[in-house]
Amino acid sequence: MATSTKIDRTAARLTAKPIKAPAATNTRLIAIDALRGLVMVFMLVDHVRETWFLHMQVSDPVDANTSDPALFFTRFVSIFCAPVFVALTGLSAWLYGQSHTKTEVSSFLFKRGLFLIFLELTFVGFAWTAKFPPTTFWLQVIWAIGICMVALSALIHLPRPALFAIGLIIVFGHNLLDGIVMTEGEPLFPLWAILHQRSIIHLGGGMIAKTTYPILPWIGVIVLGYVAGPWFARGSDPAPRIRRLATLGAGLALAFVLLRFANIYGDKPWFHAETPLRTVMSFVALTKYPPSLLFLLPTIGFGALMLALFEKFENSRAMPVLAVLGGAPMFYYLLHLYVLKALYLIALAIYGPTKGTVYGVDNVSTIWIWVAILIVPLYLPTRWFAGLKQRRKDIWWLKYL
Repeated sequence: MATSTKIDRTAARLTAKPIKAPAATNTRLIAIDALRGLVMVFMLVDHVRETWFLHMQVSDPVDANTSDPALFFTRFVSIFCAPVFVALTGLSAWLYGQSHTKTEVSSFLFKRGLFLIFLELTFVGFAWTAKFPPTTFWLQVIWAIGICMVALSALIHLPRPALFAIGLIIVFGHNLLDGIVMTEGEPLFPLWAILHQRSIIHLGGGMIAKTTYPILPWIGVIVLGYVAGPWFARGSDPAPRIRRLATLGAGLALAFVLLRFANIYGDKPWFHAETPLRTVMSFVALTKYPPSLLFLLPTIGFGALMLALFEKFENSRAMPVLAVLGGAPMFYYLLHLYVLKALYLIALAIYGPTKGTVYGVDNVSTIWIWVAILIVPLYLPTRWFAGLKQRRKDIWWLKYL
């Protein structure tokens, strides 16, 4: 009951003051880009963690019994990244359709999805492994977003109620499929490994693909993001939208608390640990690969609440800064991966392997120090590229980044 009251108060604060309808759509776009930019900052935290803590890999879900709490909650920051970004991708596709035909939107989604898949298998993969030609293809988040965009390119031709039903069924029902486990050699194993079972696919010639991000739940998320598009229609009054977003976010958070407390569906059970802190860690230790229902409820709920907050306070100084990072997300993504890889290789060359076969550091605080150091050097070229995208609409390939 206390949790429900607290959530209701949060929603009320976001909807307390009336908002004047804007004459243009800049406010809406700034809020969306700012939320995407916040996700980019969270992502940097996690990837800095992976750079300096290769020797302390975390499981999925993170083990609440054995993980260092500081490392656990540093990792926890990143759980919002993929769900919010995928949902915003669906929303952005609907917004793109306000000035393009459905056929044009479908074509763009299909081509950009294929482009993202290409990036994952080439430039992104090389940034992680520094190996060419690759022997292992990590099918991670960019791959998953690309596949989701290809799927959405076909699904957008369905009526909105049908899309809503498909999205809900996938998000709320995919955990019913957890018991289906296939092994290599079965005819549908590669397809199932891509859709729902995190596994390894042997490609032949000594090459393998690791399906880090099974894509079925993410398709549900991108579809629901697209379905929410009419809330953001050009010229619409932001006040009802902010109320809807706040109500949605609070509702999803409450649904998470109730369902998680019940311990009956949606993820691995939580448990009472030896200390209250580790009990809390168990409660919020959620499965990301593939994302469980209980992983998606609070993360998408957080995204809805933050979007309402950002739109309500769109005149704050932080909004344009975050919007820059969110305005050129693929450029930022590639840039930060190569910067982190370069820093790691430099440290390894200078100090050698300090943690077994890899270079690593001892203190989690190092992660946050490096995030503070890197954010400005990453921001400046991203701002330049975002400005280039705005100025040079004639360069067609810029929109794919």
